[in-house]
Amino acid sequence: MNIRAILEPISYKEFRQIDPMFMASVACVLVLGIVMVSSASIFLSETKYGHPFYFMARQTAYLIIGLIFGYFMMSIPTETLHKWGVPLMMFSLLLLILVLVPGIGKTVNGSRRWINLVVFNLQASEVAKVCMVVYVSGYLVRRADRVRQQLIGSGMPMVVSFLFLICLLLEPDFGASVVLIGTVIALLFIAGAPIYQFIGLVIAVIGALGVVAISESYRVKRLMNFVDPWADPYNEGYQLSQALIAYGRGEWFGLGLGNSVQKLAYLPEAHTDFVFSIWVEETGMFGGMLLLAVFAVMLSRVFKIGQTAMRQERFFQGYMCFGFAILILAQVIINVGVNTGFLPTKGLTLPLISYGGSSLIITLASLFVVGRVDLENRRLQPIEDEEEKSAAGRKAKAVTDVGEV
Repeated sequence: MNIRAILEPISYKEFRQIDPMFMASVACVLVLGIVMVSSASIFLSETKYGHPFYFMARQTAYLIIGLIFGYFMMSIPTETLHKWGVPLMMFSLLLLILVLVPGIGKTVNGSRRWINLVVFNLQASEVAKVCMVVYVSGYLVRRADRVRQQLIGSGMPMVVSFLFLICLLLEPDFGASVVLIGTVIALLFIAGAPIYQFIGLVIAVIGALGVVAISESYRVKRLMNFVDPWADPYNEGYQLSQALIAYGRGEWFGLGLGNSVQKLAYLPEAHTDFVFSIWVEETGMFGGMLLLAVFAVMLSRVFKIGQTAMRQERFFQGYMCFGFAILILAQVIINVGVNTGFLPTKGLTLPLISYGGSSLIITLASLFVVGRVDLENRRLQPIEDEEEKSAAGRKAKAVTDVGEV
């Protein structure tokens, strides 16, 4: 591998060469996110802050910060992230601990998940999920043989994940716990952990999360409301029943952008957790499927970039791309599942679409890192092609020499 080639800084010309479908899909999702936050929050902004575009302005500011921070992350060689995997994991664990400290952690709606950074509230779980992917990706490279052959190889990442899980459940943040643990298990499976270990881990995690789910009365209520929200549509089942009404109003082609009725104080968290319901109400089933198709294109390109890195034997970069894609995919599935009533209510936003600074900035940073991986792949490809041509030439010359003899 030509290390010098992947350590060079990025030029503007190279930036324009990053996978165009990946860049276009990311840009499309970001634009749709600004549009939907603007529409879904307009009534709440007007009534609470006296300005119809309060949340839109803040989301735009978060987007600018995310783009700047993302470009900074893109300028960092991925080998540097590999070296800093363990410190990043420890830093994110420290953030999860600080959230639980009175006076530092900020409580919203009964959950202590945020640290006030003045400009925006940092959600520690968003940082933890991304840093965990970086750490596990590096671990799978350093301990590749152990992961494939020994139980302890898979056990170590799960021990670290268990520490994160404890902190997340103390906040509490059950949704982030499911996403983080699921991503770690998926990466272990991709790395070649024996199938019996994979099945054992899945059973153990499902059992543990099941016990956690029924350990608190409010989680049991959420499960019951998920089964039949219409049994108590004006109390415990109110949020889900209002979300389902939004789907019914939208039908196939929607009421038109800005014409949602449910966002007029009927559906709680319309601009955050339930923004997809408002999107479908205004654009219909067609609009909902279109948004999911854009996500599918974006994630398929991330997986493709990861596969290219794996073919070049850049396994850390490949695992990292897979991990980021799985994180986003899991959150999209859970959020849409919650909005449509297929999953119990969780506090998970729709990546790049829902209102929120932490999620937008951190997710954008991870996607810019994927862009860096693609850039490094492209730098190495001409070198590999040249090496293959040289090897083929040497082989042909050797055959010719043998024939002459």
